[in-house]
Amino acid sequence: MSETENGGVTESAPDSKPSRPKSAATGPKWETAARERIKAAMRRFGSALSDLSARDANEGDTRLFVTDFLCDALGFDKYTELTTEYRVKGEYADYGVRIDKEIVAFIEVKRINTKLGPKHLRQVQSYAVNEGVEWLLLTNGAQWQAYHLTGGLPVVTDLALDVDLLGEQTPQTKANLLFHLSREALKRGRLAELWQAKRATSPKSLAAILCTPSVVDAVRKELRRSTGQQVPADEIQRLIQETVLRAECLG
Repeated sequence: MSETENGGVTESAPDSKPSRPKSAATGPKWETAARERIKAAMRRFGSALSDLSARDANEGDTRLFVTDFLCDALGFDKYTELTTEYRVKGEYADYGVRIDKEIVAFIEVKRINTKLGPKHLRQVQSYAVNEGVEWLLLTNGAQWQAYHLTGGLPVVTDLALDVDLLGEQTPQTKANLLFHLSREALKRGRLAELWQAKRATSPKSLAAILCTPSVVDAVRKELRRSTGQQVPADEIQRLIQETVLRAECLG
């Protein structure tokens, strides 16, 4: 407080310090470190990858690149977490990936300019089924695809991510996708979270929701409001399934 000229007392303003702007929210340190490592590796390996593609390098040279990328970009230890020619019932997966001594993924590598397709997926899928492994990776060095395998009859294999290092996506988008394949993210379930989010909004999931009684009832009410027509719920459901949705979404 301070005294005025006429003896009055006024409250002094409290000490005020300039407020510091709050720093932008960041992820945990391990995540930041992994993302930065991936970005740096993408810059470092970019010219080598382009050269491999330009000379149509063979599968052996592609594997050398993949090994370096798995270690330097994605953070796996070459000697304790990667097993080449992993034996599965008389056949060999190109890589078995271990985290905390457990096999968590198989990787199938094709030469740099090979277009990855269903036959390559079936090959690595058989290894995963036999070993009870849920993650399958296909790569030709440039393109990286990750699939989740759900056991049972039938086996269900879902694409979780697809990134092409020589493709048109921005470097930031590529790095964000590759992060999910890093040792740190795989160990902490980040790839699983990405797959679950993608599965939740898949065409089949959305088709199933569109055919639920609550959605059909909402459509029936809106039709009555906007057109004055009374259409039975079962007829609306039939029309949605037969005329609105694609057949492959209803499997």
